[in-house]
Amino acid sequence: MIIKPDKNKTRLNRHKRIRRRLSGTAECPRLSVFRSNKNIYAQLIDDVEGVTLASASTLDSDVSDELTKVEQAAKVGELIAKRAVDKNIKEVVFDRSGYKYHGRVQALADGARENGLDF
Repeated sequence: MIIKPDKNKTRLNRHKRIRRRLSGTAECPRLSVFRSNKNIYAQLIDDVEGVTLASASTLDSDVSDELTKVEQAAKVGELIAKRAVDKNIKEVVFDRSGYKYHGRVQALADGARENGLDF
């Protein structure tokens, strides 16, 4: 009998491995990405205090439903970068949460970089 591995479980294991090395501070927060089948979410997190400094997602009214998912992810990256720059945050640590750096995750990262975030 062939047993298929649970993809989300393996992703969470990768995420745990990544999180052992990554941590965000108030000066250099962690840019965390969560990707579902329909939406993509991004948060700037200060792990020392345990607070979210800024967030953006495809559920925001600034992101059009008529765009493709990759274009929506780029728009979310643009939004999170603008909200970070408004709070005088220029440098972040990128946390891909175990997802491949490809497609929507890469589009979000590129959109954030183009609008003023360094990572």
